[in-house]
Amino acid sequence: MEPLSSLLQDKTCPEQILYDRGYTHVAGVDEVGRGPLAGPVVASAVILPRDFSHPDIRDSKTLTESKRTELYAVISNNALAWNWALIDHDEIDHTNILRAALAAMKKAVESLCIKPDYIIIDGLHSFSSDISQTAIKKGDTKSLSIAAASIMAKVIRDLIMQKYHQLYPEYNFAQNKGYGTAEHLNALIDHQCCPVHRKSFNRVVIR
Repeated sequence: MEPLSSLLQDKTCPEQILYDRGYTHVAGVDEVGRGPLAGPVVASAVILPRDFSHPDIRDSKTLTESKRTELYAVISNNALAWNWALIDHDEIDHTNILRAALAAMKKAVESLCIKPDYIIIDGLHSFSSDISQTAIKKGDTKSLSIAAASIMAKVIRDLIMQKYHQLYPEYNFAQNKGYGTAEHLNALIDHQCCPVHRKSFNRVVIR
């Protein structure tokens, strides 16, 4: 019999494979914000009902902001459990972005009001847990719950960056969300970094 981890990698509905194996609460986990020069990395974990489906839930990067906001309400109203967690810019600088992203995902799972019996994670890396898990390459294109988690994390992180924009408008975080756009890089040249910039990232200018 093919190993479960291989089956989950290859199929487009990993949740169904797990349900067929007897698992009941599958948590999809994803993070947003590994690439930006400022702000936190945010992760979300989502457990959806077994019979839940929605044609618009997919990788958050393929959706408009208004559609993500709409789906945020759909997911929060229908999920059996969901939560989110962040690791801030200081901790990212203290460790590194990969460790910070995994820590955020672990915290999101541990904050769920229902303990999952299996975790599926977008990407190549897993985190320490007593719960069985599989990291799935491009999982946000194969798993409904991972895609839902990507939407929740993206909406929450964007709201955080909009709040940072009010404090530091010269960087236009409301628009670029901390990513290294040309406008953002020019603002770094003109103003140097602000308190929420990731000072360990080599494109962040420090005087």
